Amino acid sequence: MIALLKSLSDLIRSRKAQLALAFRVTLAAAIAYASATAFHLMLPLWAVLTSLIVTQMSVGRSLKATRDYMLGTVGGAIYGGAIAIFIPYSGEAGLLGLLVLAVAPLAFVGAINPSLNAATVTAVIVLLVPTISHANPLGSAIDRVMEVTVGAFTGLLVSFFVLPSRAHSQIRISAARTLELIAAAFGELLAGLTRGLDNDALHRIQDGIGKALVELNALGAEAERERAAHLSTGPDTGPLLRTTMRLRHDLVMIGRASVAPLPSGLQARLAGPLAEINNTIVTYLRCVAAALRARAACPASSSIDVALQVYAAEVAAVRSEGLTRGLPGDVVERFFAMGFVLEQMRQNLKDLERCVTEWSETPHRHA
Repeated sequence: MIALLKSLSDLIRSRKAQLALAFRVTLAAAIAYASATAFHLMLPLWAVLTSLIVTQMSVGRSLKATRDYMLGTVGGAIYGGAIAIFIPYSGEAGLLGLLVLAVAPLAFVGAINPSLNAATVTAVIVLLVPTISHANPLGSAIDRVMEVTVGAFTGLLVSFFVLPSRAHSQIRISAARTLELIAAAFGELLAGLTRGLDNDALHRIQDGIGKALVELNALGAEAERERAAHLSTGPDTGPLLRTTMRLRHDLVMIGRASVAPLPSGLQARLAGPLAEINNTIVTYLRCVAAALRARAACPASSSIDVALQVYAAEVAAVRSEGLTRGLPGDVVERFFAMGFVLEQMRQNLKDLERCVTEWSETPHRHA
């Protein structure tokens, strides 16, 4: 029983954001239905559905969903109502013609701008509901806008005031998860210098990071929307997102340099320095991820400088001893490319240190 309670507690802690969203959605649906009923709206269903659509994981996402859905609804109601009022028709064939006239241009607009997809649905509702309820087209359009307005503002207010989740805060968790993926991938890619990597392995390593970056960039847009609306405060998300993206680019270049193992002679000379670089950078990235999660000060990156200096000295010794002479051109190219990428990664990690320091609650003095 104790083990079961502990597992349940762990599950709740790990899914707090999802549970909070479920609670907000449920509350928004109940309030939307009660409000629509109190206002005697014709179809409370649309108020409830709208509240479900606009109640999102973050306030920034709810803002965008509300704006898009309201714009699409108002535009579709005006267009659909105008067609029904000003173009007379009789019989099923006439209604079919109006339906085509309503759907075709709005579907085209929605294909160009997906945020206006609700316009097509609204126009269809405005046209067809009067045939069922015997209401007039103008009344149908007004009802539709009122129903969506009630649902949209209900969902938005619930998102603001009930267990609110800010995208700005979610970025910490998403960025930390991405950095942990980068750390794991870095170790695998660097090992490719001794055993090589095929294309399937490279794709497997990189795919997870790509998905994490897509999520991180989406959260960044939502966070900036919140900042613009003065709904959250904190550092600009741009530098952290750009630096994380540059680290991903570093991994791509390391992957290209690791497609085939280095010659055994170079491996023997560089194995120690590369192992130290691997341990240092992987440990550093994981510490940075933990600092982001805990809102703590960023660890200093000085240990990476030391490891890279040792590697650079060994590379210089290899060159001075002429060990790269006579090697195939592609091997020499990958050998020198690795040094360039590692130096570039050091600069990006210094940028990461500055970014995470801005996100910490305590000042940090660089080492």
